Amino acid sequence: MLTGKQKRFLRSQAHHLQPIFQIGKGGVNVAMNTQIAEALEKRELIKVSLLQNTDEVADEAALEIAQATNSEVVQVIGRVIVLYKASSKEKIPTPDATIEIIVRLDEG
Repeated sequence: MLTGKQKRFLRSQAHHLQPIFQIGKGGVNVAMNTQIAEALEKRELIKVSLLQNTDEVADEAALEIAQATNSEVVQVIGRVIVLYKASSKEKIPTPDATIEIIVRLDEG
């Protein structure tokens, strides 16, 4: 579970990202969830947009995708969903990790 501070940090990191998946008339399906899970492993932070012709509700779609991919919903604004899942390689430093690195540098 992400803290408020972590979500705020991830929202700032996601601001400049473009949606890499679009949910259309077909809605959320198993194949899409698999592709989203793979993208999350590579990128950690992604945006998904809902097209005008979909019957999906953004909040419900976000929860459905998050459960299927074991990810966290960072934000839902309008028809855009921001998802985060820590990669096994850990690319995006969290605020706590960044502070820890700075402290170690100051000590050395």
